Formats: sequence, C-alpha cells, structure tokens
Amino acid sequence: MVYTQALVFGNGMSVRSEQENLAEDLSFLQSFRSDRHKLKHCGRLMKAQSLSSLGSECSLEEEREDLCLQLNLSKRIEKCLYDAKGASLRCQELRLPRHMTARVAGDILRSSTDEPCGIRGALIHIFMESKGTLLKLGTVIPDQSLTPTFEVSVVLQPDLGGWLKILFGSGKVLSLRREYRLIKRKLYSSATPTVLEFY
Repeated sequence: MVYTQALVFGNGMSVRSEQENLAEDLSFLQSFRSDRHKLKHCGRLMKAQSLSSLGSECSLEEEREDLCLQLNLSKRIEKCLYDAKGASLRCQELRLPRHMTARVAGDILRSSTDEPCGIRGALIHIFMESKGTLLKLGTVIPDQSLTPTFEVSVVLQPDLGGWLKILFGSGKVLSLRREYRLIKRKLYSSATPTVLEFY
C-alpha cells in the first residue's frame, strides 16, 4: 500500500497534497478551456473540434464545478481527520493511503446526486472502526444554512496488520486502510440505509 507523504499530519512535510493535485487538475481544465477559446478564430478547425469528443462548454463547466466541490469536501474531511488526530485518535502522526480524502469526497458527491439539495443537504459523520466498535472522529456539514436531508457515515479502518501495530492511544503513528464504507441514510424517510463498500 502506498501512503501519501503530504497527509502525514505532524512533521510538516513539503510534499504536494491531494488538494494541490486537484487544484492542478482544475487549473488544467481552466487552461484547456482558455486554449479552446483561442481556437475560435481558426474557423474550420474549431468547428471540427466542437463536433468531436471535446464536449460542450456546459460539460466542461460541470466538470470544473464537480472538481471544486470535491476539492472543498476533501479539504473539510482532511481537517476533520487532522482535528481527530490529537483529540480522538491520540496519535502524533496519521497516515492516509494516497488520494484517500479525494476518493472519499468523490464517492460522497456521487451518492448525493439523487438528493434534492445535492451535497449541500448532507450531514457527514466520520468514524474509525476498531474491534467491532465505532469511534466518532468528527462531523462535516457542507452547508450550515440548510437543514440536512440525508446523512452519510464514513467508516474508516486502521491498518493494524501492516508494518506497525498500533493500539489507540499508545502509538505515535496510525495508518489507515484503503478500504472504507459509506452508509447513506435519508433523514426524512423510512427507507433502509444504503451501505456502499469501497476497496
């Protein structure tokens, strides 16, 4: 398993974080879009490209907006984990698999697409599962001005079988496994919760 150095909370490494990678993707999309506008004066070339697989301007805008939402949610999840590092987890260093917060944020966004307010109506709880018990790490509320319409619980798992065995409160380094679960529950419905497992 590859752990990202930028998310080692503790020693202030100067390696690029997931947010910087997402921001780079976003700036690439913006530069791609501006280059596309420069091609407007090329007449036939632009017509050929607009009919090809470049997609419409709307799809580029939607992709840009999705990247911004994912980046923002990824930052909030990372902050929640950073706060939990000293408070709930009692470790000095928390190691996450590469792009973990971005993956979790993307999966939460995809699970919120069928909701009336989208991600803005979410209430996101983050838990750590160990030995059959859940430890609450924190809560992320994307839009404080809205009453949440659905709840997503993210259940993370410590990597206790790896190169370093850690018990909560006794170790300096805690590594998380790649696998996690999302449990989505509509707050104003009697429908059973949806459980999604990610590996």
